[in-house]
Amino acid sequence: MKNLSNIKNILFDCDGVLYSDLEAVFGQVSRKMTEYISSKLNVDLKKAKELQTNYFHKYNTSLNGLMIHHEIDPKEFLDFVHDIDLSFLEKDTALRYELENINLRKFVFTNGSQNHVKHITTTLGIDDQFEGIFDIIDAEYHPKPEAKAFDLMVEKFKIDPKETLYIEDIAKNLSIGKERGTITAWLINDEEWGKKESNKEYIDYKIENLTLFLKEIRLLKNQ
Repeated sequence: MKNLSNIKNILFDCDGVLYSDLEAVFGQVSRKMTEYISSKLNVDLKKAKELQTNYFHKYNTSLNGLMIHHEIDPKEFLDFVHDIDLSFLEKDTALRYELENINLRKFVFTNGSQNHVKHITTTLGIDDQFEGIFDIIDAEYHPKPEAKAFDLMVEKFKIDPKETLYIEDIAKNLSIGKERGTITAWLINDEEWGKKESNKEYIDYKIENLTLFLKEIRLLKNQ
């Protein structure tokens, strides 16, 4: 892990990285997406789910496909699908400790909305640990792993990718990070979309536990 001793920044994806139970949280978002598509396009839930899935695989976010083919209002969509119940999520004191004690700049880089990230991080008790959030609106609705999204993020945060660790649960999103010079870490999971391309050379680290990985980096940098 020697190449991590000189990093100055960490980029965190939100969903599936800052918390582990993706189905409990993003499952709600996904169901609301289906509901929204069904209502807006006047199709049944089965057809709505098909469109949602197809657009996700083709355009990296369902929203991107909906904007291209149906001129959906992105803000209305994001507000609707991220209005979810997080009362079951507990504060993550162990993760907070590591974030608080690792002497690095920390940012969230998400295909979701800033409000969604704030909802998640506030519930987890880590909302004050990040210097900034870059969301799909900041990306001008270009989703990861598009180069445009990454480059706009670098510009907003004024960071050098070569001094940055980038952590994702969706392996393919790390491809542009590696192209731009970041050290990449994939959080191992069994989600079909998450593990796609997880055997590619652009992944430097495969990690099982975010908190323990941050602890290792903290200890390495304190040597």
